[in-house]
Amino acid sequence: MTNITHPVAREKIGVLLVNLGSPDAPTAQAVKPYLKQFLSDRRVVNLPALLWQPILRGIILRKRPAKSAALYQKIWLAQGSPLTVYSRSIQTSLQAWSEQYHLNWQVELGMTYGNPSISSALTHLIQGGVDRIILLPLFPQYSTTTTAAVEDAYNQAVKDLGCVIPMTLIKNYHEQDSHISALAHSVRDYWQQHGKTRHLVMSFHGTPEATRKKGDPYYHQCLVTGQLLANKLGLADGDFSLCFQSRFGYQPWLKPYATDRLKQLASEGHTHLHLICPGFAVDCLETLEEVALGFASTFKAGGGGELNYIPALNDSPQQINALGVLVKGVLG
Repeated sequence: MTNITHPVAREKIGVLLVNLGSPDAPTAQAVKPYLKQFLSDRRVVNLPALLWQPILRGIILRKRPAKSAALYQKIWLAQGSPLTVYSRSIQTSLQAWSEQYHLNWQVELGMTYGNPSISSALTHLIQGGVDRIILLPLFPQYSTTTTAAVEDAYNQAVKDLGCVIPMTLIKNYHEQDSHISALAHSVRDYWQQHGKTRHLVMSFHGTPEATRKKGDPYYHQCLVTGQLLANKLGLADGDFSLCFQSRFGYQPWLKPYATDRLKQLASEGHTHLHLICPGFAVDCLETLEEVALGFASTFKAGGGGELNYIPALNDSPQQINALGVLVKGVLG
């Protein structure tokens, strides 16, 4: 009797990248449904619906879409929203990375809000016959306002689609060495091209102070990322600042506020600053408009000089390699 050994089929891994999302176009008509979905998420605005929805529908969604659309128009690319364009490029580049190393991966992209939806991305993975899913939110630091919102949306999609594929969530990668090295490489590369300033500002997206007090690890993880990056760059404590941006409403948010720190640095005689946003995997409205344009004006108005924004990692080879290594590490 002849023994025939059949080859064992390789497990097919579905890698589901998730980012926040963007409107489909830089118009008030496109921004309105995106804002409605975003600001209706209790993870984003933790207020009773009976209190918040009348404010959202009666005031914010009447005025905000046109204002936001005007801001999007400043930074919109020919291919679409920068966040969507760069996130899609990460997807295709990570797929190519996996093929380079002969890994049986199918990489898809979904957005917590807007298109492509997490449900559509999950549908593609189901149709692709994956055996296991790695859910990777493109947020280096974990927050209930971002990563937990991804979990909520994914679980709803699983329920709607009747998906039974095992899933592993990568909750954060704020201290992953490959990620910190990629950030440091981007800073050094910028310094090599534009010269080095004597102070580096690291600005992270802010969250309400109340969220931190409830146990959200985001604030601590931002501090860790910032210190690790400073260490990798060989910066002393006085050579860098860590602050938080994008405060919304009147309640206290994480401090120090970026605008206050920029004014302080200007008053201390700093005439030229470089600023990086280590909490963003890709550039978006917040980094390109609020930070790159708005913070430059804030610094100058406070008596400073030039402020230059160091771009996010986007689809750089260093970021793609870091994400690939991250997923491989989870798979073992």
